[in-house]
Amino acid sequence: MTQEEFKKLFDTYFDLVRNYVYYRSGDENLATDIAQETFMKIWEKKLKPDHKKEKGLLFKIAGDLFVSRYRKKQLELKFASNHREEYESDTPEEMLQYSELSEKYEKALKELDDKKRVVFLMSRNDGLSYKEIAQHLEISVKAVEKRMNKALNHLKIKLQ
Repeated sequence: MTQEEFKKLFDTYFDLVRNYVYYRSGDENLATDIAQETFMKIWEKKLKPDHKKEKGLLFKIAGDLFVSRYRKKQLELKFASNHREEYESDTPEEMLQYSELSEKYEKALKELDDKKRVVFLMSRNDGLSYKEIAQHLEISVKAVEKRMNKALNHLKIKLQ
């Protein structure tokens, strides 16, 4: 897809996609973010949708992104409520242990070389698959697996 074709697609459908997500979510900022992410996916994957099906494809991608964000948000809320209950019942000794473990974790992360740390954080914090990490870093999936394995082993040793 050329830049001109993409611009035309963007100009034609951006407001429609944003409105579609807005009607589903009621959140204008979320709708704008998802609409932008939808077009980023089209651009990054170099998709060239059939002219008759481009609107449907955009709505499908936007809908999938919205559902994914919604599920992630629900999971975060569930975790936060469970974590809050657990945290409130923690004794001062448990809180101290958690604090010490957290410090060990941060120190162990800093000790990792950049390559391993980046792969680890992209996987754990950003939730990217090994294939996505490999694409972002322009390395093989095997290299990602190897770096991740070494990072996990390092953290396992340091957190014992």
